[in-house]
Amino acid sequence: MNLSFIDWLIVAIAFAGMIYSVSMTKGLMKSITDFLSAGRTAGRYVLSVSSGVAGLGAISIVMFLEMGYIAGFSLSWWGLSQGIIILAITMSGWVIYRFRSTRCLTLAQFFEKRYSRNFRIFAGIVAFTAGIINFGIFPAVGAQFFINYCGLPESFMGIPMYPLVMFILLSTALYFVYTGGQIAVIIADFFQGIFVTIVLFMVTIYLFFTIGWEQVSESLEQTPIKLAREEVQSLQQESSFQMLPQTEKDTKVAEINEKYENSSRINPFKTSQVEDFNFWYYLIGIIGIMYGTLGWQGSQGYNSSAKSAHEAKMGSVLAGFRGLPQGMFMFLVPVLVYVLMNHPDYQTVADAVNSSLDKISTDTLRTQLRAPFVLSEILPVGLLGAFAALMLAAFISTHDTYLHSWGSIFIQDVIMPFRGKPFDKETHLRVLRYSIFGVAVFIFLFSLLFSQNQKIALYFALTAAIFSGGCGAVIIGGLYWERGTTAAAWTAMIIGAFIGVGGTLVKQVSVDWLSDLSSLATIKTILLYLRDINGQEYWGIGMASSSISYIFVSLVGNRSSIDMDKLLNRGRYSIKGEMAVVNKEPELGWKIFGMGAEFTKSDKLIYILNYVWTGMWTLIFIIGTVYNLSNPVSDSSWMKYWEYYIYINMAVSIIIIVWFTVGGISDLKHMISSLQSDYRDHGDDGWVTDNT
Repeated sequence: MNLSFIDWLIVAIAFAGMIYSVSMTKGLMKSITDFLSAGRTAGRYVLSVSSGVAGLGAISIVMFLEMGYIAGFSLSWWGLSQGIIILAITMSGWVIYRFRSTRCLTLAQFFEKRYSRNFRIFAGIVAFTAGIINFGIFPAVGAQFFINYCGLPESFMGIPMYPLVMFILLSTALYFVYTGGQIAVIIADFFQGIFVTIVLFMVTIYLFFTIGWEQVSESLEQTPIKLAREEVQSLQQESSFQMLPQTEKDTKVAEINEKYENSSRINPFKTSQVEDFNFWYYLIGIIGIMYGTLGWQGSQGYNSSAKSAHEAKMGSVLAGFRGLPQGMFMFLVPVLVYVLMNHPDYQTVADAVNSSLDKISTDTLRTQLRAPFVLSEILPVGLLGAFAALMLAAFISTHDTYLHSWGSIFIQDVIMPFRGKPFDKETHLRVLRYSIFGVAVFIFLFSLLFSQNQKIALYFALTAAIFSGGCGAVIIGGLYWERGTTAAAWTAMIIGAFIGVGGTLVKQVSVDWLSDLSSLATIKTILLYLRDINGQEYWGIGMASSSISYIFVSLVGNRSSIDMDKLLNRGRYSIKGEMAVVNKEPELGWKIFGMGAEFTKSDKLIYILNYVWTGMWTLIFIIGTVYNLSNPVSDSSWMKYWEYYIYINMAVSIIIIVWFTVGGISDLKHMISSLQSDYRDHGDDGWVTDNT
């Protein structure tokens, strides 16, 4: 085993802390709304931290380690271009504020209120199907990480270790959900989120100050040259190349050199040839940020858990700051892993890792486990165990959240709408737990049987496209356009689902069968072309097609409109206690910057900080982009920029960890107090009696 006694002790203490945090929630869950949405009592800091770690997860950490190893620093520059989009979304409360105003417990419940019951059922089926397929590989990736990182044996008492680890981890996540539903999930995830953030930051600091910056520069600068040399040497060994005229040989060599010249890990303006994770990957991602807000339902319980629409919006605003310490790990550690694997000063580490990777059966698994193997070689005693504990916390936080979400969606949006009347409380809770258990069984079996053949990030994008490709148009149109029709919603969802499902299925077709063009040549050629489209590109195609179809069908169809005030519980339909007015007539200057009647002084300060921080990096991005397009910039200049970028974010991360810990504990106290004393409306269970 790779872990010492001290490391295992740290893991055990962290695990005991997780169990204790769940025990705090016993007796608080008293209604269906409590189970599904934590009684709508969560404050901004709890929401931000808990939903953040739920969306992170062990599989996402492995994914970012895989992505960053391929792309290096350079593509993070284009991530800065998302800042202005994210700012517009968060400051306006885009989608989030209006959805919380509907008081719907699930997204598909909103679809019934806005469109029709049949559409709710259809959307629920599509969301549930896409979700559990996406969720299906989570246990596999998590279990493989723990087995290889911790150096666990192949079996224990004759039981294979792989299914045993998955069973133990899934059982723990099930216990969390069963104990108190979304209340247990959100409270446990808060403590796990703080722990995960601190340890990720500690690992980042340790590796950054252990590996010299000059070694980082040398490794990244030499990468394109090294890769080009290796490909040219391989090409020169081929007999077909040796038979070519010298001019053609020179042309092919020049093409290879040009390709790798545009595969920089340092300079973001030389990334057109970085495989998969290139400029287009990020461009589609930018569009998807606005289009896909609340579109993915893996953590749908958090979408309705805020104590008010304003708190939901503030939680979204704070998420930008909350993610900085975690973002530093995702940005820097994959690059440092790359240095450890490629710089001659760390050849012993690379040899040990390659020896372990040689024992892995598939290329996909090797790329996923490369970074964990490196960390197990380089981290010291104590930090080695802390990282294992953080991955355990990240695994459980994502699994309890996803189990709760997909199990709830199946009952709330697939089963319940078929009934002529709502469930009684006890039956409702029982079938929700049955459904959650069924999801756990499915993903356990899926992880055992499914063969993943592409990078995690691309698999995520592809499976998410099954639902998210079409639902963005339906959500945005439903919340912001009174003319959006039910027929348009059906059209957009079907087109988005078709593109997503088609992209998923074509990836499973055998390459060997497709390569044999002796029969069905035309069909196989088309399938090969479709197979080469990666998951992110399918997502982009789905978004564009669904949006255009939603607008077109709405404009040519029924011209009736719905009562948006009734849908959003505003005006004469407003509900007492849903909006806390601080200033009935906010000054024009505040309103221009999105600060309305509900804003306290501290809310305004948070907004100002967000504007300053995001504005600073957006300005740097604009100036840097303009300058680079008109002037050559050396790799050494870019490395100096990345060094300053790292130090600034590290300093801010320390402040953020303290800020969110204090704010979250305060929110948690108020949340528990409210759950102990608030009146419960047992008719608030997701049943819709009037969809107008």
